[in-house]
Amino acid sequence: MLPTLETDRLILRPFEISDASEVQRLAGHIEIAQMTLNIPHPYPDGGAEIWIRSSKNNSREGSGFPFAVVTKDDGQLIGCISLNLSKPHRKAELGYWLGKPYWGHGYSTEAARRVLSFGFEELGLNKIYAIAMVKNPASTNVMKKIGMQWEGELKEHILKWDVFEDIVYYGIRKSDYESL
Repeated sequence: MLPTLETDRLILRPFEISDASEVQRLAGHIEIAQMTLNIPHPYPDGGAEIWIRSSKNNSREGSGFPFAVVTKDDGQLIGCISLNLSKPHRKAELGYWLGKPYWGHGYSTEAARRVLSFGFEELGLNKIYAIAMVKNPASTNVMKKIGMQWEGELKEHILKWDVFEDIVYYGIRKSDYESL
């Protein structure tokens, strides 16, 4: 089951169906969708409910841990951060997005640090990695700030809206995390 995690300014909690309209509003912004592989634009009605239900199944199975990122001061849902596990390899992919009004306040970095801790200390992972489109330097900056190291670039690796995009991989091993 998905726990609730805290940072100085944030609560990372399970998504609820009641979050669906805010997920659709925030994630449906074109600037969010164009920087992610799986977020559609326009965001379809009912899509957030379907995603929340499937996310809950993934966390029950222990294969995915999607957290709603919520501000402590006013309880506002501002985005999502998740770990998607590959159990046999004791690794996970870190993914995140924040609603555009919340960019530039350090929330992604703060949430990502807490999720790294959860992954290494509570889930016993050996490695956590993240992927970003080359055209999204804000995302790679978050990866760098939490101690991830550049592992490589793949040219024209994904197709997003009929354009082949280059992506970069960043990762951190448990041993590197422990020495931070």
